[in-house]
Amino acid sequence: MRAVTLLREDASGPSALTMDLADEVPPLTRVRGWARRVLSDLTDDEVDDCLLVVTELVANAYDHGEAPRRVRLDLSSRPCSVRVEVDDATHGEVVVGTSRLGEHRGRGMVLVAYLSAAWSVEFHERGKTVWAEVSCSAPPSAGG
Repeated sequence: MRAVTLLREDASGPSALTMDLADEVPPLTRVRGWARRVLSDLTDDEVDDCLLVVTELVANAYDHGEAPRRVRLDLSSRPCSVRVEVDDATHGEVVVGTSRLGEHRGRGMVLVAYLSAAWSVEFHERGKTVWAEVSCSAPPSAGG
């Protein structure tokens, strides 16, 4: 198991933070702790919504994607929002409400759609990025 690395991505602006997800199993506890620290200026409810979105997108990258994987949080104050982006190295479609992993799976993207102002998938040469934007009321700051 390799360590999770926190990177600051200057190209995405001063408030974008990235975590390299190098483990073979999803490091959800560490990802959630990192995201909670980054989002510490938000209300508890807003943090909880963001953590659910982060958890679902990261879990999907492990269940349906391939390494390398990364999660990014981009904090914006005008209007207040948190953009969660998760990269993986596959070009597979994201399907809402169904899963190839079993009949009791597949509700994660339903939660993401409900909690987010918008979400989508962007395909690129290296794979795909699944992103979601969660609205907030207080201007966040990059805590890292």
